[in-house]
Amino acid sequence: MSAYLLRRVGQFLVVLVLASIAVWAMVYALPGDAATVLAGPDASGPQIAATRARLGLDKPVVVQYLLWVKGAVTGHLGQSFYSADSVSHTLAERIPATVQLAVLGMLLALLIAIPIGTLIALRPRSLLARLLHGYLTAGLAIPSFWLALLLIITLAVRTHALPATGDYVNFWQHPVAALRWSILPAIAVAVHGSCIIARFLATSLSEVMQRDFIRTVRAKGVRESRVVIRHAMRNAALPTVTVVGIQLGSLLGGTVVIEALFNYPGLGRLLYTSIGQRDYAVVQGGVLFVVVVFLVLNLLVDLLYAYLDPRIRLA
Repeated sequence: MSAYLLRRVGQFLVVLVLASIAVWAMVYALPGDAATVLAGPDASGPQIAATRARLGLDKPVVVQYLLWVKGAVTGHLGQSFYSADSVSHTLAERIPATVQLAVLGMLLALLIAIPIGTLIALRPRSLLARLLHGYLTAGLAIPSFWLALLLIITLAVRTHALPATGDYVNFWQHPVAALRWSILPAIAVAVHGSCIIARFLATSLSEVMQRDFIRTVRAKGVRESRVVIRHAMRNAALPTVTVVGIQLGSLLGGTVVIEALFNYPGLGRLLYTSIGQRDYAVVQGGVLFVVVVFLVLNLLVDLLYAYLDPRIRLA
């Protein structure tokens, strides 16, 4: 297991370096000039040049990248071009809100997906399974932003049951208030994810239930619930774990439209605003965080794979 872990960590570091180059080059190649935007439309050439020097944009490309990597390693991602605030501080203010929304949305998605996927796999021809297939089809077809608007109209505007805007309240300080302010955007992002996870789980579990070792376990007189939970679920979890990791990564990266609709102060809204302001330092830091999140989740998924299926680490 240690050799497998070292191999995966080494691959993680290589991909992280390549991803940092791609992130920096992508943002650097964006159209527009941050110095021109910050200096103002009436700025003269010397004023623009002074702004470029202050931001460090007059240095060679390789030097700019190396300075950015050095700052990223030490936790200093520079200053915002627009507000002059620390990028690390700006991201630290927004990331907890996005993490809380992502975790709540993923928990809701799993609470919906696991029962639905299991019921469809175990009773594929029942009336309930057909109704659940209808939910999965509708959940995949309905855009998340349309569902968010529907939730706002029905539960916030008309009934006043829940607030329409998703202000961030720390769950560990005020759990009830945090759930009240975050539940609508969490539902909006959870429905689509639950349908994807449920489909993968249902397909994988139905295949596992047809294998020979499941018939052998049943022939020994093991209870059906134990057969499903202890033996079938573990083997069916491999593709489902991958989907959960991808969905969680996308949520942690920030859901721009949902955060905009609910006025939620998360990372996705910050990146959207920063791109419009040509605030490249914040964009680079935010995108780098998203990349690191995806890479860490992929690493954790690989390690979980090795735990669920020993054949993977032995190979």
